[in-house]
Amino acid sequence: MTRLRNYFLTGFIVTAPLAITAYLAWSFVGWVDSWVKPYIPERYNPDNYLPFAVPGFGLIVALLLITLVGFMTANFIGRTIVQVGENLLDRMPLVRNVYRGLKQIFQTVLANRTELFSKVGMVEWPRRGTWSLVLIPKQQASELNDVLMEKEGETIAVFRPITPNITTGYIMYVARKDVIMLNMTVEEAARFLVSAGLVTPEQIEPPIAEDGQPARSSLTASSRP
Repeated sequence: MTRLRNYFLTGFIVTAPLAITAYLAWSFVGWVDSWVKPYIPERYNPDNYLPFAVPGFGLIVALLLITLVGFMTANFIGRTIVQVGENLLDRMPLVRNVYRGLKQIFQTVLANRTELFSKVGMVEWPRRGTWSLVLIPKQQASELNDVLMEKEGETIAVFRPITPNITTGYIMYVARKDVIMLNMTVEEAARFLVSAGLVTPEQIEPPIAEDGQPARSSLTASSRP
């Protein structure tokens, strides 16, 4: 019975991630198809010619349309049309606030996607003796840093995600000297948080200096004032 239980758990560990990933991918494809297919002319929709529905056709059409819009926007005429549309939205009191916020979010995420979170650290939170894992985004000068400079010295912005839903959390400004930098990657930290600490990253042994003591990593050394 113990061996059978181990076999079952092993099989569950292998199949559960595959099944969940396939379900999420299939659900996403179906969701996009349900939005796009009703707008496809009947003569171009293969569902009208085949005895079965073609999954993913709406997703392919959506990707092509988005790419086409990007291509048209890259030239002078496309930029002019976009600018005229944005000027119209700026005249709508409620809509312009929503549009500006969403545009800024998408531009920040997509334009600097490789630099959003480049480092992982730990801060003492929510009380002394308790440490939380934080993701450190690209630092930008702001009024918050200037206000805190007089009281706390140099501060940095950190994102403290909530387990297991790491898309939500807290933005905190903490003193740079109070942040302990780690060598783990952002992907390893994300897996650790999503799994509630069950999937721990591999421990990297620090290089040994000439005096026989572990050498400080360049990441940690460069992150301290």
